[in-house]
Amino acid sequence: MFATIPERQMHWVRWVLTVGWLLIIASLFYDPWTAALTEPGHPWSLLALTDSCVQVQGQCVVQEPYPIGATIFWGAVVPAGIFILLIFGHELWRRICPLSFLSQIPRALGKQRQFRRENQKTGKVRFELAKVKPDSWLGRNYLYFQFAYLFVGLCGRILFFNADRLVLGSWLVFTILAAIAVGYFYGGKSWCQYFCPMAPVQTVFSEPRGLLGSKAHMSDSRITQSMCRTVTPEGQEQSACVACQSPCLDIDSERTYWDGLHAPQESLMRYGYLGLVVGYFVYYYLYAGNWDYYFSGVWNRDPNQLASLMSPGLYLFGQPIGLPKLFAVPLVLGAFTLAGIGLGRLLTARAKARLLQRNPNASTDLVQHRFFAMTTFIAFNFFFFFAGRPLLRLTPLWVQFLFDGIILFASTLWLQQSWGRSPARYSRENLAGRLRKQLTKLRLDTSRFLEGRSLEELSADEVYVLAKVLPDFTQEKRHQAYKGVVRDALAEGYATTANSLDVLQQMRRELDISENEHRQVLEELGIEDPDLLSPDRQRSLENQIRLSGYQRSLERLLRLQSQPNLASFEPSPQETETLQALRSEYAISPQEEDWVLQDLEAEGLPKAQGLLARLSQWVDCAEALTHPTLQDHEQVVTVVRDAVVRKQELLVRSLLKTLPNLPDHPDTAALVQSLHQLAPPALATWLNQASYRDQLPLEVVKTLTQPIPANPIPPSPQATIDHLENLLTHYNPLVAAASLYLLAQFDAERATMQAEKLRQGDHPPLVQDTAAAVLVAGNHPPLKAFPTLEKLVYLHNSDFFHRLAPHTLIALAQQAEVRTHTSGEAITEAGDTCRELLILMAGEASIHYQQPEGTRVEQFHPGQTLDELEVLAHRDLENTILADSDPTRILAIPVDAFDTLLDKDPDFARRVLALESQRLQVLMNLSGI
Repeated sequence: MFATIPERQMHWVRWVLTVGWLLIIASLFYDPWTAALTEPGHPWSLLALTDSCVQVQGQCVVQEPYPIGATIFWGAVVPAGIFILLIFGHELWRRICPLSFLSQIPRALGKQRQFRRENQKTGKVRFELAKVKPDSWLGRNYLYFQFAYLFVGLCGRILFFNADRLVLGSWLVFTILAAIAVGYFYGGKSWCQYFCPMAPVQTVFSEPRGLLGSKAHMSDSRITQSMCRTVTPEGQEQSACVACQSPCLDIDSERTYWDGLHAPQESLMRYGYLGLVVGYFVYYYLYAGNWDYYFSGVWNRDPNQLASLMSPGLYLFGQPIGLPKLFAVPLVLGAFTLAGIGLGRLLTARAKARLLQRNPNASTDLVQHRFFAMTTFIAFNFFFFFAGRPLLRLTPLWVQFLFDGIILFASTLWLQQSWGRSPARYSRENLAGRLRKQLTKLRLDTSRFLEGRSLEELSADEVYVLAKVLPDFTQEKRHQAYKGVVRDALAEGYATTANSLDVLQQMRRELDISENEHRQVLEELGIEDPDLLSPDRQRSLENQIRLSGYQRSLERLLRLQSQPNLASFEPSPQETETLQALRSEYAISPQEEDWVLQDLEAEGLPKAQGLLARLSQWVDCAEALTHPTLQDHEQVVTVVRDAVVRKQELLVRSLLKTLPNLPDHPDTAALVQSLHQLAPPALATWLNQASYRDQLPLEVVKTLTQPIPANPIPPSPQATIDHLENLLTHYNPLVAAASLYLLAQFDAERATMQAEKLRQGDHPPLVQDTAAAVLVAGNHPPLKAFPTLEKLVYLHNSDFFHRLAPHTLIALAQQAEVRTHTSGEAITEAGDTCRELLILMAGEASIHYQQPEGTRVEQFHPGQTLDELEVLAHRDLENTILADSDPTRILAIPVDAFDTLLDKDPDFARRVLALESQRLQVLMNLSGI
């Protein structure tokens, strides 16, 4: 809601509020005027003193006229902040908070602490903005620090500056100076994120979001909620985020909430805050012996506040307790805080235990969330039962009842809204928002389904339903939309390559995307942007926003200078200073600057040239696999070659998509000619498809389709070894293990060295097992010395299981069994119950069909399946299968494992159906049907 208000308007609002706040602070030091409003007998002032006796520990407090600055601050300003947080959310509060505004003074002046960084190789010096490190003490414990700061502040209110205007003013000035100092020492909103004592209050009342707060995870805007922003001279708003904290409350409060739901700091802060608030207000009664002391507001003008520090701090049952107030206050507030933490955690633990007793697999997220929501509801209503009450009681009864009704009504609406939230619902809405963006990019005709509404107005469930009913949302476009969702999720750190299959499970189910299609999408993204899948590049939404802001600033600078790209940009001394200021403002490291520059140059000709360079490497790799030494291991080579060809296919497809958008330039012609010279098999395959051929210029198609004279150059042994070593890091563990096996055939010493590294590193079990076998197998080990790898190789090369997902193939291999038969021995006999799917691994076998006209014999060769029809039909074997060589090796897969795979993998089921249809046609032709 308030996230969309222009920054320039909010800037003026901040100025007005800040000036007003500073005037209140100034009045604490000097105010000779407002005391007249509290004079007894004032004709119209509600603040006029009366002659009523307010007792404190049995004695009437002497009341004298007083300036009203402190009364306004405690009775109106502070309660207004709490109300804003619950109703409008932090996205309004953080954008108008005067203290946050003042903490940005060093940034506005360009005077912030920076670290000097020098590149040892180039000698280039740069300066980076200082930020709180996540692994520092403050980065790990800032919630405890802020809560302790809040605790000290509330103790200080009662002891020192509730009524003493000079102490209160000094405390507020100190806080302002501290905020400005933090703004100098650390970039971003570090004061708000790591130091401000109001932060725990914001967390309690504004998470998961305010009653009228916006849903950042469903927003199409690049600038959400209260995130840092700036305005360019052209009047456009731009992110100024420096990723000072991740996850960031200012960007998406609900994401921050769910990420920290089970963190011990969260329960301590929320339950502790409730106990602290209760203890704070109850103390007034325990101190004075009556509630009139608080509700009359005498505590806000008590002339004896500092003088009473060593007086009795408690008054119980009409008797003062000899514990000085200086010690009683922290003891009472501390006891209530600990009680709140203990009781809250105890009740939550019991509720979770009861849930798990009923359902051991249930998630406890909802239990924890609802306890937090009830804590906020109780804290809000308890706070407003007391806060501002001394001023409110001066108004007519109908105003008091109206105020209480508004508070209860608003907090109930907030509780109802928050009660139905859950991590699963947030995730569903998040992914639906991403899908909505992709549907918008595809420009599908959705108007006839929306009845006048826009895509942005649809709920998460409606977006998924729309995707299912759109007639022109074809399988290809569904794949394209899902690919865009995965790209955004990876770029923002919402998912990683390791967990994306699980994180996006719900969306895959809604869009009917199989696991194999998901892995295909990851492969395509890895081709288009290798850094996207790199585990070395730590990604988060905050960093993505920060780098995007820096990139947009660079693009603006290029536009102002009318430069087409960075390569032709030669900055002047003034522009060099601007670039340095931008790097500092966004806290850009040298590596991050390289990433941004790569992204700026990742379109057009540079992108195509990068794709061509990678294609050339994979073509060389394919040629290296043709070395004569590897000819005796064709089954294993096929496993590796299939992965290499797959990479070539993806690169060629990306290149053909890029070529139509390239300018008519000599470099483009040279690139096309280089692609023609490479001529991988995938090029001809994709050029035969009209969807690619028709989009390319005629001259390009003509060049690419010209015949190339065959001039094979045998690969060198060293080239083969180098490519095999590069494949050891392939994401598919079967390819990595197969490459290590082939390396052992080629160079035992190099294979042993690589096996030692693979055994010690964090690698898949298959790769580690293969490495262990290489270390003990000696020179030129046979494939039988690698039992698991051998089964996987034959599974991969069979028609049924070709290109099956690696983890599925490995699971099948673990259940499969290798059997050896001698010549003439029956592998299966007619009448046997079919319990296994059989694949011929080595040797010869034949099936003997018993027909009226005699026995018909069909020969099988390695890689063929022997009894798939019986397995699919779950019937007894009708024919006998005999081994025809010595030895004959068979791979037996249990029928149950095969059936489970059919149920779980629709792609596999479709492939089996197609293969068996062909098989039946052959049998029918042989039978003359």
